[in-house]
Amino acid sequence: MVAQDTAQGLVVAAREDVAEGVVALTLARSDGARLPDWTPGAHIDLILPDGTTRQYSLCGDRWDAYHYRIAVLREPEGRGGSAYVHDRLRPGDRVGVGGPRNNFPLVPAAKYLFVAGGIGITPLVPMLHQAELMGTDWQLLYGGRTRDSMAFRDELASAYGGRVHVAPQDETALLDLAHWLGTTPTDCPVYCCGPAPLLAAVEDAVRETGRPHHALRTERFTAAQAAPVRDTPFDVELRRSGTTVTVPPGTSVLAAVRAAGADVLSSCEQGTCGTCLTTVVEGRPDHRDSVLADHERTTGDCMLLCVSRSCGDRLVLDL
Repeated sequence: MVAQDTAQGLVVAAREDVAEGVVALTLARSDGARLPDWTPGAHIDLILPDGTTRQYSLCGDRWDAYHYRIAVLREPEGRGGSAYVHDRLRPGDRVGVGGPRNNFPLVPAAKYLFVAGGIGITPLVPMLHQAELMGTDWQLLYGGRTRDSMAFRDELASAYGGRVHVAPQDETALLDLAHWLGTTPTDCPVYCCGPAPLLAAVEDAVRETGRPHHALRTERFTAAQAAPVRDTPFDVELRRSGTTVTVPPGTSVLAAVRAAGADVLSSCEQGTCGTCLTTVVEGRPDHRDSVLADHERTTGDCMLLCVSRSCGDRLVLDL
């Protein structure tokens, strides 16, 4: 199910191979009208003609009001969305688009350290441009499997020169995170996007250099994995309808409340897009998403129904 309140049909205006296994799409309205504004770190829901929905970061020029640009990595072990984009989507084809939404906003700062791994460069590209416009100091650490697999590598190096530090793994091994974090002020925000091993390594490096946890801002391709707080059923009360439904192990809260008649929008259903965010009236959620900030988890007044569960016997939702 997709957020149809924001979904719109767009046309693939251009397609470009930007790295080994990575294709960039430029999307526009068929009538040439302007698109909704967005901010660095935002993503869209791409609704493919076969009904598949996937989330992709916007990596184009945010000041271009008439085009969106995304980059898609072919993922052989994925769920089919990237294969459809690579094998079947061509200029002139029509796709649905939901959003934009931003769970990874760029906050004002005197200096930034950006860390990208592979296709994780995409949400950082417009952040670099924004930092330049603000006259803010920044550095980018960009790692990848090989030089040819790293999208926008030459484009970034040409635009920003020595601020971009490219580290193909087959040439330079892993990024030297300890060095860069050790020579960067502890109040400098660190923005990181990439595969789970990179995020884990950055989290460890941030902790070892004594930075506060909130200094690290990440965007994940998939929600962080952890064992649930409980593996027994719990009840969810839908306050507005007065319905109570039992959620057994192996069934998501989203699926359970929909079966009870609640009309909840969703998109990724993996805890990474934020579409199914719902207000919690009573109870303590077991947060299992990769969207909410620490203070939002502590407050406990909202949850993502697709992956999060309950710590106790009962939750009450504003549904």
